Amino acid sequence: MSLALRLARPEIAALAPYAHAHWDPALERLHANENPWRYVGDQSLAGLNRYPEPQPRAVEARLAALYGVAPERLIAGRGSDEGIDLLSRAFLTPYRDAALVCPPTFGMYALATRLQGAALVEVPLARARGYALDEAALHAALTPAVKLVYVCTPNNPTGNAIEAAAIERLAARLAEQALLVVDEAYAEFSAAPSLAPLIDRLPNLVVLRTLSKAYALAGARVGAVIADTPVVELLRRVIPPYSMPTPTSEAVLAALEPAPLARARARIAELCAERARLAAALATLPLVRHVWPSEANFLLVECSDAAAALARARRAGFLLRDFSAQPLTAGALRITVGTPEQNDRLLEGLATP
Repeated sequence: MSLALRLARPEIAALAPYAHAHWDPALERLHANENPWRYVGDQSLAGLNRYPEPQPRAVEARLAALYGVAPERLIAGRGSDEGIDLLSRAFLTPYRDAALVCPPTFGMYALATRLQGAALVEVPLARARGYALDEAALHAALTPAVKLVYVCTPNNPTGNAIEAAAIERLAARLAEQALLVVDEAYAEFSAAPSLAPLIDRLPNLVVLRTLSKAYALAGARVGAVIADTPVVELLRRVIPPYSMPTPTSEAVLAALEPAPLARARARIAELCAERARLAAALATLPLVRHVWPSEANFLLVECSDAAAALARARRAGFLLRDFSAQPLTAGALRITVGTPEQNDRLLEGLATP
């Protein structure tokens, strides 16, 4: 029996996937109770009167090529959020199992765990070491109930990349006990390579990716779970059919053509350069106490008066994310790197009492 089936909820391991209407674009469709006419104004290629492909294989093949993995090791969904939800539903038995998270980090891990009725174990990152993974505390917190361990790298909201060697050690420690889910939502803005190739020798490693950040498709809601094939096959039993709308699939296929990809990569480089410029300029402002190093498309900025900084940013026309009330990010705001013009206006606004 595979590791995925041993760790999965027994009722999910035994579940037969939904039997959707047969998919064959070469034949005319009189089997799925669809409207035979498009609505006026439908500009999609496939037609919105038709159900989309139950699971978008062309999109998954394009994503697999983008991330350098085999298509059978990837399942596409509605952003990383759906991947987190699928993992929770497949592997966390309510009122018995647990997931482990390392705050401060992305809040969806905790929310999906609690929605599933599972317990949440928290092992804070080591702020004194630049929000590094606290390996000793993490290992001490592991119990047989823990089935999912989440690590975000680069981490949101702190921006730092977690040491790859620490993640490898953790995956090896969890080998027969739990899946290690590494969220690489911001990987394109980091010099660190993806950990997805490690799945070859660490079958309990799962990697989350998304097109929301680097590829300007946040509104399309497209993400991917990359994992050992038995894990992906298990998630296919849980994911609803037709989860990716036709306009989204068509947008992804267009965005991942060579010319748009080249432009996206140029924009990524520009954002990284702006990140460095913005960080240096913010560090000179009287309201700013510390700018944490970042390998993402945002900066965590500690302020002497976070409320005043938020008010100044709002007067300048900007919303910033407030993390100042949380113990491990006291006084801190998260600032997304904008265009050069936006960054200049923000800096001017923060400097103006």
